[in-house]
Amino acid sequence: MVPSFCIKLSEAEKLRLLEIARQSIESGLNGGGLLHLDSLQLDGSLAARLGVFVTLTQLEELRGCMGALESSDPLAHTVVSCAFNAAFRDPRFPRLNTSEMAGTRIEISVLSRMESLVVTDRTNLLSQLRPHVDGLLLEDGRYRSTFLPGVWEKISDPDEFLQQLLLKAGLGPDYWSETIRFQRYYTISFGE
Repeated sequence: MVPSFCIKLSEAEKLRLLEIARQSIESGLNGGGLLHLDSLQLDGSLAARLGVFVTLTQLEELRGCMGALESSDPLAHTVVSCAFNAAFRDPRFPRLNTSEMAGTRIEISVLSRMESLVVTDRTNLLSQLRPHVDGLLLEDGRYRSTFLPGVWEKISDPDEFLQQLLLKAGLGPDYWSETIRFQRYYTISFGE
């Protein structure tokens, strides 16, 4: 059973967040830096304090993705910074340029609160994962990585999902320790 999400986003709010993300990127392309939003004009879900990821794609291929698992800022402000960072600060890609903007699709994933998983071993963790529902955060000392629920579209096998998450953290695919910790979350995702 999927837990209830603590926030509801209306279609108008989703469209506004997508608009804000695009404006943030355009501000960066025009040399204006980070877009400024007036906090006093944010209400309802736009003022909620939740984690968010902004993903940029071109022809269905990843072009940038940055986010915050949690945020103390209003959702709209977090979208501004994550969109800007996805376009200009994702170390896997060069900075987005003006000629690419028209072909760039924006997707926003708003995260639920984190839920700690109590796991005894790898098999126990795999039995608790809900493919196509759970996002997963792995932490072990200085090692940390996460996959959004959308990653299940490319990696549908739970064991492979875990292996790739471990590799992303800089660990071996079969790594396990007594100190490894996992949290799951899910998202409301929407895009242009």
